[in-house]
Amino acid sequence: MEPYASVADSYAEFAAYSGDSPTFTSWARAVTEDPELLAWIATLPGLKQQPNLVFAAARWHGVAAPGPYQGLRAALLGDDGSIRRTILTRATQTNEVGRLATLLPAMTAATGPFDRAHPIALVEVGASAGLCLYPDHWGYAWQRADSDDVLLGPEPRLPCRVTGPAPLPHQPPSISLRAGIDLNPLDVTDADAMDWLTTLVWPEQDERRERLRHAVGLAAADPPHLVVGDLLTELPALVERAASYGTVVVFHSAVIAYLPPDDRLRFDTMMRDLVAAGRCHWISNEGKRVLPSVTATGPATPDQGQAFVLGVDGRMVARTHGHGRTLDWTARPGPPSADAR
Repeated sequence: MEPYASVADSYAEFAAYSGDSPTFTSWARAVTEDPELLAWIATLPGLKQQPNLVFAAARWHGVAAPGPYQGLRAALLGDDGSIRRTILTRATQTNEVGRLATLLPAMTAATGPFDRAHPIALVEVGASAGLCLYPDHWGYAWQRADSDDVLLGPEPRLPCRVTGPAPLPHQPPSISLRAGIDLNPLDVTDADAMDWLTTLVWPEQDERRERLRHAVGLAAADPPHLVVGDLLTELPALVERAASYGTVVVFHSAVIAYLPPDDRLRFDTMMRDLVAAGRCHWISNEGKRVLPSVTATGPATPDQGQAFVLGVDGRMVARTHGHGRTLDWTARPGPPSADAR
Protein backbone atom coordinates (compact mmCIF):
# COMPACT_ATOMS: atom_id res chain seq x y z
CA MET A 1 0.00 0.00 0.00
CA GLU A 2 1.11 3.55 -0.78
CA PRO A 3 -0.32 5.89 1.90
CA TYR A 4 0.78 9.00 0.01
CA ALA A 5 -1.33 8.26 -3.10
CA SER A 6 -4.50 10.20 -3.96
CA VAL A 7 -7.65 9.11 -2.14
CA ALA A 8 -9.15 7.37 -5.17
CA ASP A 9 -5.87 5.64 -6.07
CA SER A 10 -5.30 4.60 -2.47
CA TYR A 11 -8.71 2.96 -2.18
CA ALA A 12 -8.41 1.32 -5.61
CA GLU A 13 -5.06 -0.13 -4.57
CA PHE A 14 -6.50 -1.30 -1.26
CA ALA A 15 -9.36 -3.02 -3.10
CA ALA A 16 -6.77 -5.00 -5.10
CA TYR A 17 -4.72 -5.69 -1.97
CA SER A 18 -7.49 -6.75 0.43
CA GLY A 19 -8.67 -9.93 -1.27
CA ASP A 20 -8.48 -11.74 2.07
CA SER A 21 -11.45 -9.64 3.23
CA PRO A 22 -14.45 -9.56 0.87
CA THR A 23 -16.00 -6.83 3.03
CA PHE A 24 -13.02 -4.48 2.74
CA THR A 25 -12.63 -5.22 -0.97
CA SER A 26 -16.24 -4.28 -1.69
CA TRP A 27 -16.10 -1.21 0.57
CA ALA A 28 -12.91 0.08 -1.03
CA ARG A 29 -14.24 -0.41 -4.55
CA ALA A 30 -17.46 1.39 -3.65
CA VAL A 31 -15.53 4.32 -2.17
CA THR A 32 -13.68 4.85 -5.45
CA GLU A 33 -17.04 5.32 -7.20
CA ASP A 34 -18.58 7.59 -4.54
CA PRO A 35 -17.61 11.27 -5.10
CA GLU A 36 -19.29 12.39 -1.88
CA LEU A 37 -17.39 9.96 0.31
CA LEU A 38 -14.14 10.59 -1.55
CA ALA A 39 -14.59 14.28 -0.73
CA TRP A 40 -15.24 13.48 2.96
CA ILE A 41 -12.10 11.36 3.20
CA ALA A 42 -10.08 14.04 1.40
CA THR A 43 -10.78 16.45 4.29
CA LEU A 44 -8.62 14.23 6.54
CA PRO A 45 -4.86 14.81 6.84
CA GLY A 46 -2.85 12.80 4.29
CA LEU A 47 -1.79 9.77 6.33
CA LYS A 48 -5.20 9.64 8.02
CA GLN A 49 -6.97 8.97 4.72
CA GLN A 50 -5.73 5.37 4.49
CA PRO A 51 -8.50 2.77 4.07
CA ASN A 52 -7.52 0.48 6.92
CA LEU A 53 -7.65 3.35 9.42
CA VAL A 54 -10.92 4.82 8.15
CA PHE A 55 -12.62 1.43 8.04
CA ALA A 56 -11.33 0.46 11.50
CA ALA A 57 -12.53 3.73 13.01
CA ALA A 58 -15.98 3.20 11.53
CA ARG A 59 -16.07 -0.32 12.98
CA TRP A 60 -14.87 1.04 16.34
CA HIS A 61 -18.03 3.16 16.37
CA GLY A 62 -20.38 0.32 15.53
CA VAL A 63 -20.42 -0.11 11.76
CA ALA A 64 -21.05 -3.79 11.06
CA ALA A 65 -18.32 -5.70 9.25
CA PRO A 66 -19.08 -7.96 7.51
CA GLY A 67 -21.82 -5.62 6.45
CA PRO A 68 -23.10 -3.57 3.53
CA TYR A 69 -21.30 -0.53 2.15
CA GLN A 70 -24.32 1.63 2.90
CA GLY A 71 -23.67 1.17 6.61
CA LEU A 72 -20.15 2.56 6.23
CA ARG A 73 -21.31 5.39 3.98
CA ALA A 74 -24.12 6.49 6.29
CA ALA A 75 -21.82 6.45 9.34
CA LEU A 76 -19.09 8.54 7.74
CA LEU A 77 -21.32 11.10 6.00
CA GLY A 78 -23.47 11.40 9.12
CA ASP A 79 -20.55 11.50 11.55
CA ASP A 80 -20.99 13.84 14.50
CA GLY A 81 -17.22 14.12 14.84
CA SER A 82 -16.68 10.93 16.85
CA ILE A 83 -15.34 8.82 13.98
CA ARG A 84 -13.16 11.67 12.77
CA ARG A 85 -11.64 12.06 16.26
CA THR A 86 -10.83 8.36 16.34
CA ILE A 87 -9.17 8.58 12.92
CA LEU A 88 -7.11 11.57 14.02
CA THR A 89 -5.99 10.06 17.33
CA ARG A 90 -5.41 6.42 16.34
CA ALA A 91 -3.02 4.71 13.92
CA THR A 92 -2.77 1.45 11.98
CA GLN A 93 -0.34 -0.34 14.29
CA THR A 94 -1.43 -3.79 13.23
CA ASN A 95 1.39 -5.92 14.72
CA GLU A 96 0.59 -9.02 12.61
CA VAL A 97 2.58 -11.88 14.16
CA GLY A 98 1.85 -14.14 11.19
CA ARG A 99 4.69 -12.32 9.42
CA LEU A 100 7.16 -14.06 11.73
CA ALA A 101 6.85 -17.17 9.55
CA THR A 102 8.49 -15.20 6.72
CA LEU A 103 10.84 -13.12 8.87
CA LEU A 104 12.43 -16.05 10.71
CA PRO A 105 14.04 -17.57 7.56
CA ALA A 106 15.38 -14.10 6.76
CA MET A 107 16.98 -13.98 10.21
CA THR A 108 18.58 -17.34 9.47
CA ALA A 109 19.89 -15.99 6.15
CA ALA A 110 21.36 -13.00 7.96
CA THR A 111 22.96 -14.67 10.98
CA GLY A 112 23.41 -18.31 9.99
CA PRO A 113 21.87 -21.27 11.85
CA PHE A 114 20.53 -20.29 15.25
CA ASP A 115 22.47 -21.44 18.29
CA ARG A 116 22.75 -20.42 21.93
CA ALA A 117 26.37 -19.35 21.48
CA HIS A 118 25.20 -16.50 19.27
CA PRO A 119 22.13 -14.88 20.84
CA ILE A 120 20.21 -12.29 18.84
CA ALA A 121 19.46 -8.78 20.06
CA LEU A 122 16.22 -8.08 18.21
CA VAL A 123 15.29 -4.47 17.40
CA GLU A 124 12.00 -3.69 15.66
CA VAL A 125 11.39 -0.44 13.81
CA GLY A 126 7.77 0.66 14.18
CA ALA A 127 7.20 -1.86 16.95
CA SER A 128 3.65 -0.87 17.98
CA ALA A 129 3.09 -3.14 21.01
CA GLY A 130 6.18 -5.22 20.21
CA LEU A 131 4.20 -8.39 19.50
CA CYS A 132 6.59 -9.49 16.72
CA LEU A 133 9.56 -9.49 19.10
CA TYR A 134 8.80 -13.05 20.28
CA PRO A 135 9.77 -15.33 17.35
CA ASP A 136 11.15 -17.90 19.79
CA HIS A 137 7.76 -18.26 21.53
CA TRP A 138 5.85 -19.42 18.46
CA GLY A 139 5.64 -22.66 16.52
CA TYR A 140 5.88 -22.71 12.72
CA ALA A 141 4.47 -24.89 9.96
CA TRP A 142 6.28 -24.24 6.68
CA GLN A 143 4.42 -26.09 3.93
CA ARG A 144 6.18 -27.13 0.71
CA ALA A 145 4.42 -28.52 -2.33
CA ASP A 146 7.37 -30.73 -3.33
CA SER A 147 8.49 -32.10 0.06
CA ASP A 148 7.42 -32.72 3.63
CA ASP A 149 6.32 -29.83 5.78
CA VAL A 150 8.90 -28.33 8.13
CA LEU A 151 7.51 -28.04 11.65
CA LEU A 152 9.23 -26.09 14.39
CA GLY A 153 8.13 -25.48 17.96
CA PRO A 154 4.85 -26.10 19.75
CA GLU A 155 1.28 -25.20 18.87
CA PRO A 156 -0.05 -22.75 17.97
CA ARG A 157 2.03 -22.86 14.80
CA LEU A 158 2.12 -20.05 12.25
CA PRO A 159 1.39 -21.53 8.80
CA CYS A 160 3.26 -20.43 5.68
CA ARG A 161 3.40 -21.91 2.15
CA VAL A 162 7.00 -21.91 0.92
CA THR A 163 8.53 -22.05 -2.55
CA GLY A 164 12.20 -21.79 -3.42
CA PRO A 165 15.33 -22.60 -1.36
CA ALA A 166 14.34 -20.73 1.80
CA PRO A 167 16.74 -21.38 4.73
CA LEU A 168 14.12 -22.73 7.13
CA PRO A 169 15.51 -22.97 10.67
CA HIS A 170 15.53 -26.24 12.61
CA GLN A 171 15.55 -24.64 16.03
CA PRO A 172 14.28 -21.34 17.40
CA PRO A 173 16.58 -18.35 17.83
CA SER A 174 18.02 -17.42 21.19
CA ILE A 175 16.72 -13.89 21.82
CA SER A 176 18.75 -11.91 24.33
CA LEU A 177 16.99 -8.55 23.86
CA ARG A 178 13.53 -7.53 22.66
CA ALA A 179 13.56 -3.84 21.83
CA GLY A 180 11.75 -1.50 19.51
CA ILE A 181 11.06 2.08 18.46
CA ASP A 182 7.70 3.67 17.78
CA LEU A 183 6.30 7.19 17.78
CA ASN A 184 3.41 5.85 19.85
CA PRO A 185 4.24 2.44 21.33
CA LEU A 186 1.26 0.54 22.69
CA ASP A 187 1.13 -0.94 26.17
CA VAL A 188 0.12 -4.61 26.05
CA THR A 189 -1.52 -4.20 29.47
CA ASP A 190 -3.77 -1.38 28.22
CA ALA A 191 -7.13 -2.98 27.39
CA ASP A 192 -8.28 -0.05 25.24
CA ALA A 193 -5.11 -0.17 23.11
CA MET A 194 -5.41 -3.92 22.66
CA ASP A 195 -9.09 -3.60 21.71
CA TRP A 196 -8.00 -1.16 19.01
CA LEU A 197 -5.42 -3.64 17.70
CA THR A 198 -8.19 -6.24 17.55
CA THR A 199 -10.39 -3.85 15.56
CA LEU A 200 -7.58 -3.41 13.03
CA VAL A 201 -7.76 -7.11 12.17
CA TRP A 202 -9.79 -7.41 8.97
CA PRO A 203 -13.35 -8.79 8.99
CA GLU A 204 -13.72 -12.51 8.28
CA GLN A 205 -10.29 -13.20 9.79
CA ASP A 206 -11.06 -14.94 13.07
CA GLU A 207 -7.76 -16.86 12.95
CA ARG A 208 -5.78 -13.60 12.99
CA ARG A 209 -7.83 -12.33 15.94
CA GLU A 210 -7.08 -15.50 17.88
CA ARG A 211 -3.35 -15.16 17.08
CA LEU A 212 -3.45 -11.57 18.30
CA ARG A 213 -4.95 -12.59 21.63
CA HIS A 214 -2.23 -15.20 22.08
CA ALA A 215 0.48 -12.70 21.11
CA VAL A 216 -0.78 -10.13 23.61
CA GLY A 217 -0.62 -12.76 26.35
CA LEU A 218 2.98 -13.63 25.46
CA ALA A 219 4.08 -9.98 25.48
CA ALA A 220 2.22 -9.16 28.69
CA ALA A 221 4.12 -11.92 30.50
CA ASP A 222 7.50 -10.45 29.47
CA PRO A 223 7.05 -6.88 28.13
CA PRO A 224 9.58 -5.67 25.55
CA HIS A 225 11.76 -2.58 25.85
CA LEU A 226 10.07 0.04 23.64
CA VAL A 227 11.60 3.45 22.95
CA VAL A 228 9.35 6.41 22.16
CA GLY A 229 10.72 8.44 19.28
CA ASP A 230 11.51 8.95 15.62
CA LEU A 231 13.23 5.95 14.07
CA LEU A 232 15.51 8.21 12.01
CA THR A 233 17.00 9.75 15.14
CA GLU A 234 16.65 7.05 17.81
CA LEU A 235 17.67 3.89 15.96
CA PRO A 236 21.49 4.27 15.83
CA ALA A 237 21.73 4.73 19.60
CA LEU A 238 19.44 1.76 20.24
CA VAL A 239 21.54 -0.40 17.93
CA GLU A 240 24.62 0.69 19.88
CA ARG A 241 23.02 -0.31 23.18
CA ALA A 242 21.75 -3.60 21.78
CA ALA A 243 25.24 -4.65 20.66
CA SER A 244 26.19 -5.67 24.20
CA TYR A 245 23.42 -8.32 24.13
CA GLY A 246 24.49 -10.20 21.01
CA THR A 247 24.14 -10.12 17.23
CA VAL A 248 21.92 -7.14 16.45
CA VAL A 249 19.12 -7.75 13.96
CA VAL A 250 17.01 -4.72 13.00
CA PHE A 251 13.74 -5.56 11.29
CA HIS A 252 10.54 -3.91 10.12
CA SER A 253 7.42 -4.95 8.25
CA ALA A 254 4.85 -2.64 6.60
CA VAL A 255 6.30 0.36 8.44
CA ILE A 256 8.55 2.39 6.15
CA ALA A 257 5.66 3.05 3.75
CA TYR A 258 4.35 5.54 6.31
CA LEU A 259 7.44 7.71 6.00
CA PRO A 260 7.45 10.53 3.43
CA PRO A 261 9.49 9.55 0.34
CA ASP A 262 12.51 11.66 1.33
CA ASP A 263 12.61 10.05 4.77
CA ARG A 264 12.43 6.59 3.21
CA LEU A 265 15.65 7.41 1.36
CA ARG A 266 17.24 8.70 4.57
CA PHE A 267 16.25 5.48 6.35
CA ASP A 268 17.62 3.35 3.51
CA THR A 269 20.95 5.19 3.64
CA MET A 270 21.12 4.97 7.44
CA MET A 271 20.50 1.22 7.44
CA ARG A 272 23.05 0.56 4.71
CA ASP A 273 25.62 2.56 6.67
CA LEU A 274 24.88 0.57 9.85
CA VAL A 275 25.19 -2.73 7.98
CA ALA A 276 28.39 -1.64 6.21
CA ALA A 277 29.90 -0.70 9.57
CA GLY A 278 29.12 -4.18 10.91
CA ARG A 279 26.80 -2.80 13.60
CA CYS A 280 23.73 -4.86 12.69
CA HIS A 281 21.90 -6.98 10.18
CA TRP A 282 18.86 -5.50 8.47
CA ILE A 283 15.65 -7.33 7.56
CA SER A 284 13.10 -5.32 5.59
CA ASN A 285 9.60 -6.49 4.59
CA GLU A 286 7.77 -3.77 2.66
CA GLY A 287 5.75 -3.10 -0.46
CA LYS A 288 7.72 -3.21 -3.70
CA ARG A 289 7.82 0.58 -4.17
CA VAL A 290 8.76 1.49 -0.60
CA LEU A 291 12.49 0.68 -0.75
CA PRO A 292 13.34 0.71 -4.48
CA SER A 293 17.02 0.00 -3.85
CA VAL A 294 16.09 -3.35 -2.26
CA THR A 295 13.45 -4.25 -4.84
CA ALA A 296 15.89 -3.55 -7.69
CA THR A 297 18.22 -6.34 -6.53
CA GLY A 298 15.66 -9.10 -7.20
CA PRO A 299 13.29 -10.37 -9.88
CA ALA A 300 10.18 -8.45 -10.87
CA THR A 301 7.41 -8.39 -8.28
CA PRO A 302 3.76 -8.20 -9.39
CA ASP A 303 1.67 -5.16 -8.51
CA GLN A 304 -1.45 -7.09 -7.59
CA GLY A 305 -2.14 -8.82 -4.29
CA GLN A 306 -0.29 -8.66 -1.00
CA ALA A 307 3.19 -9.05 -2.45
CA PHE A 308 5.88 -7.65 -0.15
CA VAL A 309 9.60 -7.60 -0.85
CA LEU A 310 11.70 -9.28 1.83
CA GLY A 311 15.27 -8.00 2.07
CA VAL A 312 18.35 -9.03 4.02
CA ASP A 313 21.07 -6.42 4.46
CA GLY A 314 19.68 -4.39 1.59
CA ARG A 315 19.20 -7.18 -0.95
CA MET A 316 15.93 -8.82 -1.93
CA VAL A 317 15.72 -12.48 -0.95
CA ALA A 318 12.00 -13.27 -1.30
CA ARG A 319 8.45 -12.20 -1.99
CA THR A 320 6.05 -12.55 0.92
CA HIS A 321 2.34 -12.33 1.61
CA GLY A 322 1.59 -9.20 3.64
CA HIS A 323 0.27 -11.24 6.57
CA GLY A 324 2.90 -13.99 6.35
CA ARG A 325 0.91 -16.68 4.54
CA THR A 326 3.39 -17.29 1.73
CA LEU A 327 7.15 -17.09 1.24
CA ASP A 328 8.58 -17.25 -2.28
CA TRP A 329 12.36 -17.39 -1.78
CA THR A 330 14.11 -15.96 -4.83
CA ALA A 331 17.70 -15.72 -3.58
CA ARG A 332 20.25 -18.45 -3.98
CA PRO A 333 21.47 -19.90 -0.70
CA GLY A 334 24.86 -18.68 0.48
CA PRO A 335 26.83 -17.98 3.64
CA PRO A 336 25.63 -15.05 5.75
CA SER A 337 27.79 -12.14 6.63
CA ALA A 338 29.41 -12.45 10.05
CA ASP A 339 30.39 -8.78 10.35
CA ALA A 340 27.70 -7.92 12.91
CA ARG A 341 28.46 -10.81 15.25
